[in-house]
Amino acid sequence: MNGFVAILQRDLRLAMRQGADSVMVVAFFIVTTTLFPFGVGPEANILSRIASGVIWVSALLAAMLSLERIFQTDYEDGTLELLALSPVSMEMLVLGKVLAHWLTTGLPLIIAAPLMAVMLNMDQSGFVTLMIAMLLGTPALSLIGAIGAALILGARRGGVLVSLLVLPLYIPILIFGAGAVEAALLGMSATPHLQIMGAILLLTLTATPFATAHAVRLAIE
Repeated sequence: MNGFVAILQRDLRLAMRQGADSVMVVAFFIVTTTLFPFGVGPEANILSRIASGVIWVSALLAAMLSLERIFQTDYEDGTLELLALSPVSMEMLVLGKVLAHWLTTGLPLIIAAPLMAVMLNMDQSGFVTLMIAMLLGTPALSLIGAIGAALILGARRGGVLVSLLVLPLYIPILIFGAGAVEAALLGMSATPHLQIMGAILLLTLTATPFATAHAVRLAIE
């Protein structure tokens, strides 16, 4: 646990020094969401109907921007090899880095999401469900993305490769995240969608640290 806390604190300090990365993610999310009204028109009814899908698609794309940096910098300067030689398990180190990634990318997206919902004229009845869905979905995005980030270590054009690897795995989160908000807006129960998202989060939290750790070890070897 000490190793987990140490890697979390280290990555958070590095992220604060390189604050442009987090700002870029949020800026991309806001700009992408803002472009949709220009494309489909300013009709309030149309915007409210597509709001949940637009927010989730924009958040998904924004989250992918920063996946490459989860391991790439440490891999290039040799820090990742030193971490692999430490007495702390690689799985715990992976969880620490993933949590740091979520705190610097996923959490800002959650904070910005209600503002984008207001801009897209989303009914207030969907706000709480949107926040809960993003709290369940964005950590899963970081956990799944960590696998892709580990698999492309040492590869050229890694940013493109990681997007191609993780995008198909993001689709269930997109479907059930947007579906939960849509159900709430229609006056239906969003609980089934949120339960499935919770199951996805538990599954990724259980399986992805081991898969990511194995991919990191292969890259180092």
